[in-house]
Amino acid sequence: MQFGLLLPHFGEYADRDRLLDGSRQAEALGFDSVWVRDHLLFEPHGEFESAATDFYEPLTVLTAIGAVTERITLGTATLIPYRHPLITAFTLASMTHLFGGRIIQGWGAGTFDHEFEAVGMGGIFRPELVESNARIQELVFNENMVTYADDYYSFEDVNLFPKPTGDIPFWYGGATPASARRAAEYCDGWIPGRITLKTIEKRVAKMTELVAENGRPMPTVGVVPPTTIAETEAEAWAGTSVDGLLRWANDRGKWWVKPPSGRFETAQDIEGSLIAGTPDQVVEQTAKFADVGVDHLVFDLRLSYERWFESIELLGTEVIPKLRD
Repeated sequence: MQFGLLLPHFGEYADRDRLLDGSRQAEALGFDSVWVRDHLLFEPHGEFESAATDFYEPLTVLTAIGAVTERITLGTATLIPYRHPLITAFTLASMTHLFGGRIIQGWGAGTFDHEFEAVGMGGIFRPELVESNARIQELVFNENMVTYADDYYSFEDVNLFPKPTGDIPFWYGGATPASARRAAEYCDGWIPGRITLKTIEKRVAKMTELVAENGRPMPTVGVVPPTTIAETEAEAWAGTSVDGLLRWANDRGKWWVKPPSGRFETAQDIEGSLIAGTPDQVVEQTAKFADVGVDHLVFDLRLSYERWFESIELLGTEVIPKLRD
């Protein structure tokens, strides 16, 4: 597996020093990637985020980090399609020239209707907007004088220069069966957020079946599990509990693979939906993601952004080296 970090560009701990210094620290410690989320009108998820509504625009954040790092990959998990595809393509292509490529673009349909209603895009079936972005990028990144039309976008004789330096992989984000199917149909990767190991295993099996039928390469499999790490188990678990995770799973995990009872009742039922504990415990839990087909794991530290730099240090010195060995 490769290993990344979800950046604190949202909520009460969003600030320049955490973003830039943390990314440099991650690169020095051998992390493979750093990642951002996307919202236009941010509303925190009350179950596991603070009420602070600060949210730094994701492509701006990645551009700043690209300017102060040399190697680390810059990922989006995930962009949502409220920008015009030509604007997004123009921005991404420009970014590759500013810091030598190293972008992975993950996309998702978005959660909140009000973000799209605010820009006159309410009522649209948003997964189709994601596909439009993929098709348009394929054309304008590789051809000139592009003419295009679908149900949402149309333009004639468009040239986009400069073309990107190298490929910008296009991943689909989401935990649903449909998200994995779309990844297998036209994407380079699939990246869910909070999800269980059994659900990943089932989605990977289905994608393997689909690409065998359609002749496409198997998408890279990513995941962004909430993670909390500390020197002691008590500190790592402070503020959360298995009971709370089970309540969340039964309320919100409708797309997850359920146990025979139809309800999540034990820690084993939701294994993978949280990585938590001491460095050795985190090593043990993280290794299980490789067993179900995960290629790229992004640690989501939002539960403990107050320990941002300490968590990066523990992961980079006591977890990732052991996993790679």
